[in-house]
Formats: sequence, C-alpha cells, structure tokens
Amino acid sequence: MDELLAYLARALVDDPDAVEVERFEEDDGTVVLELAVADDDYGKVIGRGGRTAQALRTLVKAAAVKEHRRVLVDIVD
Repeated sequence: MDELLAYLARALVDDPDAVEVERFEEDDGTVVLELAVADDDYGKVIGRGGRTAQALRTLVKAAAVKEHRRVLVDIVD
C-alpha cells in the first residue's frame, strides 16, 4: 500500500525525489500512511477542492481491502 501511494504521488509532483511515505500501525491494526512532498508540490497532491487527495485515499483503501486492512492516508507538511 505504501509503495502504491509513493508511486502515485511521484507521478503527480514536479520533484519525485522529495516524496516520502511513512507507515505507522496503530493498536487496532489500522495502518496510517503519512505522505510528505516538496513544499511547491502540496497543491498538486491535494488538488482543487481536495479531489486529488480523495482519489489517492480511495485507491489506497481499495488496495488495503485486498489485504483485509484498514488504512488512513494523511498528507503532512
């Protein structure tokens, strides 16, 4: 799931080397993925009205269903 998020984010931004995905697992088994990109690329990852960010979350959640996991995607500064 984290590789998928990193791949999609790298395709969207101008500086793909700055894309970082950190994975945390909570006590209840939920996986939290934190996405960090270069300062100039946050607008591209979030998108107009948050549409791109929501699409990224939807795709990652669909991949998580395959693994029977619950996943949250956070875009961090």
